[in-house]
Amino acid sequence: MWMATEFFRQFGNEVGISLTPAANGRLEVYVDGEKIFDRHEEDGKYPDLTRVRELRNVIQAKVDAAPDPNA
Repeated sequence: MWMATEFFRQFGNEVGISLTPAANGRLEVYVDGEKIFDRHEEDGKYPDLTRVRELRNVIQAKVDAAPDPNA
């Protein structure tokens, strides 16, 4: 899935990202255990490029807000 490639290419192992496909076309995206996308909640639409960019911004904000483990 290209969406996973986009997320992992940008963030690598900086954050725990989980894409969970499920029955009936369900697709959920979790970042460090928090759901940030649910296809069912978005009227069954798969994320387009604009929506993936929005999700990347959400992930980036979480990375930026996380405490520095080296501090």
